[in-house]
Amino acid sequence: MLTDPIADYLTRLRNAIKAKHRVVEIPASNIKKEITKVLFDKGYIQSYKFDEIGPQGTIKIALKYNPVTKQSAIVKLERVSKPGLRKYSGSSTLPRVLGGLGTVIISTSKGVMTDKEAKTLNVGGEVLCFVY
Repeated sequence: MLTDPIADYLTRLRNAIKAKHRVVEIPASNIKKEITKVLFDKGYIQSYKFDEIGPQGTIKIALKYNPVTKQSAIVKLERVSKPGLRKYSGSSTLPRVLGGLGTVIISTSKGVMTDKEAKTLNVGGEVLCFVY
């Protein structure tokens, strides 16, 4: 039984990147699907596919690497809000990663989005993770 499925999702991505895998397969949930869409829109992953096989389904993510240096597009994935200590932020106090160069993924009342999208919509929410 997993107590934190988002942390498991991020750990599977980190482990696949360290092992230089091209594709990683992760059990699906609605929030994981939304996080995957944000990672794709921001250019951190090459592609993704949702398979509805079985009761839960899976997410297949093709990781993105630099063809010359073989370095991943994702340098660091860091979980912020945890089940034991939730971190919430208003639209005016959203955290910044690397001076705005990284991405903060936030779960808001209008869905899962980046910090920049949340600021333009003037909504706050739970800070899920940092990506850079």
